[in-house]
Amino acid sequence: MIQTENKWERITLEGEADRLYSKPRSFAEDVWFRFRHKPTALLGLVIIVILLFFAIAGPYLTPYGYDDQNTKMANIPPVMEVFPAPDGEYLYITKALKLIEVDKDGNLVRSLKKGKDNSKEKITVFPYKDDMTVTLDYTVMPATVRDSDGNRIEKGKKIWNHTYLLGTDHLGRDILSRLMYGTRISLLVAFIAAAVNMVIGIFYGGISGYLGGQTDAVMMRIVDIISTIPLTLYVILIKVCLDDGFLSIVIALSSVYWVDMARVVRGQVLSLKNQEFVMAARTIGSSTLAILTNHLIPNAMGPILVTVTMLIPSAIFMEAFMSFIGIGIAPPLASLGTMCNDATEALRTNPYQLFLPALVICLIMFAFNFVGDGLRDALDPKLKK
Repeated sequence: MIQTENKWERITLEGEADRLYSKPRSFAEDVWFRFRHKPTALLGLVIIVILLFFAIAGPYLTPYGYDDQNTKMANIPPVMEVFPAPDGEYLYITKALKLIEVDKDGNLVRSLKKGKDNSKEKITVFPYKDDMTVTLDYTVMPATVRDSDGNRIEKGKKIWNHTYLLGTDHLGRDILSRLMYGTRISLLVAFIAAAVNMVIGIFYGGISGYLGGQTDAVMMRIVDIISTIPLTLYVILIKVCLDDGFLSIVIALSSVYWVDMARVVRGQVLSLKNQEFVMAARTIGSSTLAILTNHLIPNAMGPILVTVTMLIPSAIFMEAFMSFIGIGIAPPLASLGTMCNDATEALRTNPYQLFLPALVICLIMFAFNFVGDGLRDALDPKLKK
């Protein structure tokens, strides 16, 4: 603005170089702006959303339950190498030397009943349809199929299992359904443990850091004592008092994992409690609880959120590990750890049974670590450009 003859006139800028373009953003918008410009963080967020849909909505889209058994269809892989049947259908040889009839679309029709079994000549005759028979010849492995005239049937092709999209386990249970329920259980355990640990750790660490002195020393020594107790031993002790299953694993994780959160919050409160805004709150007579909840904790939410995103994959891995060694989720409930445990017996013959739940565990771990890394960078004001 310039003054001419006692009047003010607006100066117009000539040229785009003289213009300043700056769109104002709130703190949340600024965090989201920096977060979405980190590809790995966005990838982790997308994976988490897909896994949540897979775990929550997936079981309603499949006709099989996590504990539905069909032992006649045990250890059927997702991709089958089939033989042409006499009527134009297909036959699949299981690892237990049984024949499964498969239609042209890849649906499992039935398990053929054994007829004549000659163990000396290593052949088994199966009645097929009408007067037709097929013979399983296992004199030389891998086994082959012969028609009613004794002619060897060459392998046809590999076909996708449309009845059980990811195959079945040693009890004939659908692996896809068990993966859905297992992911749901693992995520539920982790989110409950993270929520409880977040509440306990925030208030415990906040009180310890704000009060300081002897109170801080005593409270931190309690944290040190809890940290020295091996988690596996702690879970075993809890399982002696409680029944096996979901409740014991949640209590075990919720009562131990909060110590890391407490340390993080304590460190943040120690660095913030002597700031001017905290002194102003004390001057106007705010209570300790009000200062913690209205001033200190909100200003420490950045490190808290990052710690939570790192805590969730750690809790999932711990739940999977304890279920794998048999002290976690009790059968027939499915979790990623119990699925890995069940798959170890058939690791050489059916490696897909271990690979699939292990892949989901890895995806969860990578996704939350990517999101945590992205949040850490997005919440750091020093990285603002």
